[in-house]
Amino acid sequence: MPERLLSVRGVDVKFGNVCALQGVAFDFVKGECVAIAGHNGAGKSTLMSVLAGARRANAGSVQIDGASFECGFDANQARTLGIRCVFQELSLCPNLTIEENMRVVHPQLKHFGWRKRAGAIIEAQLDAIFPGHGLRGTDVVGDLSLTQQQMVEIARGFARVDTPVRLVILDEPTSSLDKYTSGQLLAYIRQSAADGVTCILITHMLEEMLRSADRVMVMRDGKVVSTLAAANLDKEQIIRAMGQFVEGGVTPVQRPAETNGAAATLRWKVGPGKRTSIDAVRGTIVGFAGLAGQGQTALLHEIYAGVRKRRSQQAVAFVAGDRRADGVFIDWTIAQNFDIRRLYNRGSPTWIDSVALRDLFDTWARKINIRGAAPTENILSLSGGNQQKVLFARALASDADLVLMDDPMRGVDIGTKLEIYALLQAEAAKGRTFIWYTTENDEFAYCDRTYVFRAGKVTRVLDRSECTEEALLAASFEEVTS
Repeated sequence: MPERLLSVRGVDVKFGNVCALQGVAFDFVKGECVAIAGHNGAGKSTLMSVLAGARRANAGSVQIDGASFECGFDANQARTLGIRCVFQELSLCPNLTIEENMRVVHPQLKHFGWRKRAGAIIEAQLDAIFPGHGLRGTDVVGDLSLTQQQMVEIARGFARVDTPVRLVILDEPTSSLDKYTSGQLLAYIRQSAADGVTCILITHMLEEMLRSADRVMVMRDGKVVSTLAAANLDKEQIIRAMGQFVEGGVTPVQRPAETNGAAATLRWKVGPGKRTSIDAVRGTIVGFAGLAGQGQTALLHEIYAGVRKRRSQQAVAFVAGDRRADGVFIDWTIAQNFDIRRLYNRGSPTWIDSVALRDLFDTWARKINIRGAAPTENILSLSGGNQQKVLFARALASDADLVLMDDPMRGVDIGTKLEIYALLQAEAAKGRTFIWYTTENDEFAYCDRTYVFRAGKVTRVLDRSECTEEALLAASFEEVTS
């Protein structure tokens, strides 16, 4: 019989009148990987916060090593028990080095020489998970890309300092990683499970569940509704269990592009000497591909700044992938975050047209299923995925005819993704232009043209029919010539 490591029994968590978890019960076995599936707001991250000691439950217990902890335990108890968590929102201190961030969660790293020891531990763990990462313990976290920060966060979660690591919780760990780096992590998860470490993987990437998990726990509306053995499991079975099955999915469509002269095409020069052109024909979806950190996000920022600087008739919107740093205003309500472009209305004597704001938000909340809190609640009361939906709705509800998207599907569930894909195609058919950087290769099927980046240069331009997994990977590793 498999050895049980940790159990939850009857766990309830409430946020005011909202019940985030209801009577959750589950057994986690030593040396297995359990993937957790569910729509945004299903309670996945809340359950992981209870297991990691970051939140106490209102009822129920967590059982481990023969002891029962009523309403869960605190963070110190969790760390002592060998439980680690890689949260969906990065918890690194940007003004500190990587080795200093190690000490933040491992205070036992002290006395003379602690920096050297911390650096050696984290660099060794990075080597084990992400060979060829190129990071050093002395690097300042704020100087790293979002992908590199995610790698450090993951390595810190697996790193062993004084107590064995027994359970590692990974909440959307690949949301900022490209396909290649994600593959490195998934391989390490399987290796860790073989070595006796239990891993809990929360992800909306169904192929990651099938590749890594021994079992899939499906949550819906704060409850565990199904447990599926990963053997012989397919994506459709998981989606059906989530209650989000969309018959046939969304089929990419070919849209006729406008050709009324040069005004129909937007153009930017990239790379050394600015010899490479990025062309975006009005009414099309343009993809940016390649390994993470190869200049895609930098170019999106450059395009956004350039359009704003010209003060042209063209309106532009930006959907940030790093929502905490670039997307949400953490002190504002959900509705205010949604409609920041309209908060100062010169035609309204009260500055804010609250009725129009509420009606517009309600319309888009229904369109992309924003759920979990009232519009008047703080934006952080939503799950990460629902926060991302607000950013999407903000861009699509605006007057922007050019929308820039920086890996925008981070933490968004599969049902909502399909709805957003359909929305993007419908908006493009109306003449709106999208430039879309994504680390999910499947999404390039919705792009009319894809530019593959490496080292800040475009290595290949692929039409939709050419955009296969093999072609994308080959172009991502293609040598860059001067």
